[in-house]
Amino acid sequence: MPETVLPTEVERRLHPLSWLFVLLTQLRQFLVPLVALLLFGGRASSYQMVPALVAVVAIAALSVWRYFTYRYRIGSDSIFVRSGLFERSLRQVPFSRIHDVAVHQSLLHRIFEVAEVRLESASGDKPEARMQVLRLEEALALERLVRRRGEAASGDAPAAAGTDPGGDLLLALPTPEVVRLGLVSNRGMVIVAGAFALSWQVLPDRVASDVFADLGRRAAGYADSIGADWLARGLGIAALVLVALLLVRLLSVALALVQYHDFRLEQHGRRLTAGRGLLTRRRNSVPRRRIQAWTLQETLLHRLLGRRSLRIDTAVVEQGNEERGLAELAPIATPQACDALVEHLLPQAAWPPPAWQPLHPRAWIRLALGGCFVALLLVAAIGWRFGAWGLLGLLWIPWAAFVARQHARRAGYALDDQLVAVREGWWSRHWRFAELDKLQALQLRQSPLDRWFGMASLWLDSAGTGALAPPLRMRYLPEDEARALLARIGGAVARRRLRW
Repeated sequence: MPETVLPTEVERRLHPLSWLFVLLTQLRQFLVPLVALLLFGGRASSYQMVPALVAVVAIAALSVWRYFTYRYRIGSDSIFVRSGLFERSLRQVPFSRIHDVAVHQSLLHRIFEVAEVRLESASGDKPEARMQVLRLEEALALERLVRRRGEAASGDAPAAAGTDPGGDLLLALPTPEVVRLGLVSNRGMVIVAGAFALSWQVLPDRVASDVFADLGRRAAGYADSIGADWLARGLGIAALVLVALLLVRLLSVALALVQYHDFRLEQHGRRLTAGRGLLTRRRNSVPRRRIQAWTLQETLLHRLLGRRSLRIDTAVVEQGNEERGLAELAPIATPQACDALVEHLLPQAAWPPPAWQPLHPRAWIRLALGGCFVALLLVAAIGWRFGAWGLLGLLWIPWAAFVARQHARRAGYALDDQLVAVREGWWSRHWRFAELDKLQALQLRQSPLDRWFGMASLWLDSAGTGALAPPLRMRYLPEDEARALLARIGGAVARRRLRW
């Protein structure tokens, strides 16, 4: 369905089944309490179900009401959304202010051939418009229309209407790469922790504690059955831990296959679009100029597999645990592929930097002080319980010094006329960088210890920093060098126009 068939200046309704999807979305929030009420409510559950059924009927009525009162209209430079009956609302969303166009399809959406469209901007903690739901052809046509008119409004050369919607493929993840992504991620551990917390909230008193206590007794019994000496028991416990870690890692792989199946990153003119998902298909789109900062991540498992991940920050605001905006350009890829993506999307900047500037010569001492403090706490805690054995906590000091030297040796920064970049980490490494045109504020920080060592840190702020993104900071530089950098970067930022 080309975007030209979407009539302009004509109000359009949602799909006739939109009320059903709104109802299911609302009921999902009450699913766990309702199930717990049915299973563990006892005799009183029949009386408690009456208000629950009344609430379900009320939610269903509101869902149908929303279908009859929700309209959207495509204007020459904006989308207008009208909703409400008693309290009416007319919202105008200019095409030039739309940062992200998200098209979501769950398994139920795909059965009915519909999709949910979300128009995101940087103005609040929720989407500017949430069209739940449209016919799939209409949703994709609306996505292309917003992309084309947004490019025209920003001064870019838009693609002609009705042309082939396919873009230039920048990255695709085959199934083996998705399996590697599951191996390096901790999504399985997050699910296990969530299930553990949910069991304590939902199950009746002492049921959850009895279940976990029984599992502990079984594990201890298995360790005792291996042998009576401490070495055999230790090996048995280690085997149980390894089996548990293996199961969690397999769960992470399964989740990665469901979430990142058929991942494709494409470029449509000045806009990047990423689609993924096995059961629920997600398609997010964002203009390249909306990218505020970049993060390359490399954990130990990444290095063992020869992979990295590339994330971006946009000006879209996160809300709770709801995934919003395009954040992952390369969930997993080779270092060469990640660098090639950065070079392609930032052709005016030099990446990777030709040289990295080091930290203060005594930065490793500053980094090691935290580990020394932890060692003293270990000495006090172990010594209070086991006496002279507490001195073993001092063994943490050489390890802390070794880790600090490795961190200081690898850390550094790079600065040119277009880009500022920092790198940090040893066990888990990351590279954080941003264009000077995207910086919004600078801050020089000095703690009492920093002043004593003659060093300072420079923190750089950009819009849309994600919760998972490390801060953009130059830590533990010589004080004179940090102040010179503050003047240089601050002067460059003050002279340049902010590219939002």
